[in-house]
Amino acid sequence: MHAVIMAGGKGVRLRPYTTALPKPLMPIGERHAILDIVLEQLAARGFTSVTLAINHLGPLIRAFTGTGARWGMDIGYVEETVPLSTAGPLFLIKDELPEHFLVMNGDLLTDLDYAGLLGEHRISGAPLTIATAAQTTRMEFGVLDVIDGKVVGFTEKPAYRHRVSMGVYGMARKALEPYPPGLSLGFDKLVQDLLRQGQFPNSYDFDGLWLDIGRPEEYDEANRRFAELEPALLPVRADSGVAA
Repeated sequence: MHAVIMAGGKGVRLRPYTTALPKPLMPIGERHAILDIVLEQLAARGFTSVTLAINHLGPLIRAFTGTGARWGMDIGYVEETVPLSTAGPLFLIKDELPEHFLVMNGDLLTDLDYAGLLGEHRISGAPLTIATAAQTTRMEFGVLDVIDGKVVGFTEKPAYRHRVSMGVYGMARKALEPYPPGLSLGFDKLVQDLLRQGQFPNSYDFDGLWLDIGRPEEYDEANRRFAELEPALLPVRADSGVAA
């Protein structure tokens, strides 16, 4: 199984920390970086190879991960010379990728079963499978229903329940074929293109732990709660029999 980790962002929301460290190398707890945890999780789930898409402070990531031997995986790199957004780096390596692979952001902490997602994606036949989490958005104001200038309904500060993308995807290589190398494209645009073509992505619904470390409040929360979260985040590796 192969995974591509998007690790090239500038981490604008975490400045000033990310002026010195790339976001995937931000420390969590006393002994780990975010990327270290992600790679341990992938290795524990049976992934044998990873491509890291790097840009901002890329040499630091290369120095940290090297060949991947520390995690028992082969790690390769694709480096953006110009920013290519969240999906663009894939177009540079589409001929090197397997038929189905995992794509994920490099700033996530979750106990999502990456192998389960990729396995369900393979079976589905969909071009893309999106890991989704349930979120509630609460409005700060009373919401009006207005028809022809008249208020016909009123709800005080309603809450809306919806599913959002977690930034983890199962992908078929065929979904990349229409795009030329060097094109800057985000996953939002890729999904919109698939919808227009009638190629509907699958949803892999998940209701476990998910923290977007790109947001300062969730980064702080992860550090505060790391002793509690560590058993779920760092599973036992099948090849070692010990906790990662």
